[in-house]
Amino acid sequence: MTMGGVSKARGNSRVPAFSSLGISGEPGWASHTGPRACSPSPRQDAAPRDAECASSAHSPAMSGCRLPTGLCPDMCPASERDRRERERRLHRLEVEPGSRGNAPRADPRRTVKEYSRPAAGKPRPPPSLLRPPPVLLATVRYLAGEVAGRADASCAEVAGFVADRLRAVRLDLSLQGVGDAEAAAVLEAALATLLAVVARLPPEEARGAADPVLLQRQVQEAFGSLRRCYARGEAPHPRQAAFQGLFLLYNLGSVEALQEVLQLPAALRACPPLQTALAVDAAFREGNYARLFRLLRALPYLQSCAVQGHIGSARRRALARLARALSTPKGQTLPLDFIVQLLVMDGLREAQDLCQAHGLTLDKGRVVFLRGHYSEEGLPPPGTCHMLVESKLQGHTLEEVVMAEEDKDMYRPGSPA
Repeated sequence: MTMGGVSKARGNSRVPAFSSLGISGEPGWASHTGPRACSPSPRQDAAPRDAECASSAHSPAMSGCRLPTGLCPDMCPASERDRRERERRLHRLEVEPGSRGNAPRADPRRTVKEYSRPAAGKPRPPPSLLRPPPVLLATVRYLAGEVAGRADASCAEVAGFVADRLRAVRLDLSLQGVGDAEAAAVLEAALATLLAVVARLPPEEARGAADPVLLQRQVQEAFGSLRRCYARGEAPHPRQAAFQGLFLLYNLGSVEALQEVLQLPAALRACPPLQTALAVDAAFREGNYARLFRLLRALPYLQSCAVQGHIGSARRRALARLARALSTPKGQTLPLDFIVQLLVMDGLREAQDLCQAHGLTLDKGRVVFLRGHYSEEGLPPPGTCHMLVESKLQGHTLEEVVMAEEDKDMYRPGSPA
């Protein structure tokens, strides 16, 4: 029985290894949901956690009053810059060069408004403290182009800083009257930047200032804000198909996310980015790992950032499928470089680490599958994703990708596949 192109699990564990991985074109067993399946709900109509997610955002009629338009011309209001300078609460990425001593000074070109949860019962901030959409978009451009790739800060520090400032961007947007087209442009750029900085965060740095659970929640909230913006009106959004596809890729294996996407208009679902995302999701569910990694190899950069969190578990499941099919009392072998190619790994060393972490023996460049030797303890090794993610920039900058300036031919509903 099928629904939306996703087949119900079926199969037999006594199948040849290559066909069970999808190499012969036959789907393998359906896999469990991905690592983000237990994350905060991906539904676009879920109850908001913060004011930035309020369903009345950008819609004055729904709130019963006319929302103001922001007037702040800077990335951070002058009053906040002065206050945080006095309180010595400036982030080191915001201070003037050479002023990091006892009295660091705020650099207006680097200081970005920080997120502050609105207090219950307090009035909305005045327009002078709210940044209008053009300033918000310029702020996101700055974060993507000047901060995300900083070499003088750890990936964790950068991710924590960028995630907080993007959260403030979404909050400013929700507190003023903004058209859906303008709002979508800001939310798309902010979400793209967040996905990229989270994907660049090495597992060993995913703590402290860059708590992975908090970052994951913020990504889901950003998807919720953007998808609600899409759903509110009928204004054309040239990047909608791409970002609806990113939503499915980030929540790979989630039944709820798939149902949300399948409820989109048929013309939107027919766009190439969404068709590709649906194909990746189907291969992941069916356990067709050869097809899955072929599709992942061909994904553009931003889509690869969205799906990166699922690559480790997909590699583990593919290796488990091989172990079930090939393990014998005497042991069958496969060349290690075959594992590298099949799972699109960054080298033999990474493949060795994956096999040894699962109890498999290596012998002269080959993996030995002995019955009873495969084991799974804890999370799969994080590995690296240069081939599957970072290499996809192909000479473009993150700023160009975020602002959709690397390719002006954007997909639109009804465009040919």
